[in-house]
Amino acid sequence: MNTKGKLIVFSAPSGSGKTTIVRHLLQMPELELDFSISATSRGSRGIEIHGKDYYFISAEEFQKHIKNDAFIEYEEVYTNNYYGTLKEEVERIWKQGKHVIFDIDVVGGLNIKKKFPEQTLAIFVQPPSIEEMEKRLRGRKTDSEEKIQERVAKAEKELKYAKDFDVILVNDNLEEAKEKAYKLVKNFIK
Repeated sequence: MNTKGKLIVFSAPSGSGKTTIVRHLLQMPELELDFSISATSRGSRGIEIHGKDYYFISAEEFQKHIKNDAFIEYEEVYTNNYYGTLKEEVERIWKQGKHVIFDIDVVGGLNIKKKFPEQTLAIFVQPPSIEEMEKRLRGRKTDSEEKIQERVAKAEKELKYAKDFDVILVNDNLEEAKEKAYKLVKNFIK
């Protein structure tokens, strides 16, 4: 793999605001970022678009990619529900002369940091509290009660990994979190 660009990882429990922060940074042309589209074996939610939000592939196809070593990282998040970063996706962005920004789960984020320690900035976006995170998840109105409880249980585990990231960004005020994220990324890509 050509490894000239930088990798900016944003990981967090669901409902922490990481996606909002990543979208904000992508609107800053001076940062020269492009979004790494993850592959997943889950179905699309709502208005998600193949090739824009995710590469939606079957579990069988995902397993073939694993066998062919096509991923930088991947994880089976829930049973037969895979997420991963394709090597060709990162190469696509680097060929454009841009840096790669990830909106990725905690284990995936740490795996990227392990593989590319010098060129990765790993940021953990922390919700102010589990209660606030749960409130945000309910506010989305996209998940069943069972799914929300599953996400909350997973978040409690994920918060234990925060210390393994380069930076913990507490998102108790979205505008301040966006500004801090911008400064962190700008300083890292210099």
